[in-house]
Amino acid sequence: MMSGKFARSAFGAAAFSLAAAVATASLAQTTSPSFPAPSEALTSSLAALDASWDASELAFTAATFATSNASGYGQYTARDSNSFSPTETITVYAEPIGYGFAETAAGHRHDIEVGFRLLNTTGQVLAEQDGFARFAGETPNRKRELPTSLSFQFEGLPVGDYVLEALYTDKISDKSGTVTLPFTMTAAQ
Repeated sequence: MMSGKFARSAFGAAAFSLAAAVATASLAQTTSPSFPAPSEALTSSLAALDASWDASELAFTAATFATSNASGYGQYTARDSNSFSPTETITVYAEPIGYGFAETAAGHRHDIEVGFRLLNTTGQVLAEQDGFARFAGETPNRKRELPTSLSFQFEGLPVGDYVLEALYTDKISDKSGTVTLPFTMTAAQ
């Protein structure tokens, strides 16, 4: 007969083994994950968001010069000024919203193409390129947080004031929107 601490330990180990066996048997019978569903109010709000998103023009929740490319949605550092030296890379961060989604077998696809124009203060186009960048992907759910970073190098651009336009075109809904950012090119340092 066991007594004292050893008996309690043996009993505890046996109880744990029995509980583990029952839990394992229960898990083996479960075929899908279990988790709480959203409330009816939240489900209705998400449906309203979908309808509002689809009705919206292509717009932006953020658009600014950044110190470097973003590491994710909202993960950027805005630049303190819009003045650049000729050797600096100009980085633009923007968060488009209202773009379209195409339904696929795997979920939802988004596809935004970005072109740019560099203008002087009189509106003369100094440089431009269609299809400069593309932000496309496919996810199981609608991806509403899309960070975009664009990098430009304008070496040889004379000292002065300019305007950089990033022209976003949604290839699915055919919506478009333009981010306009004035900047100054300074003398080399």
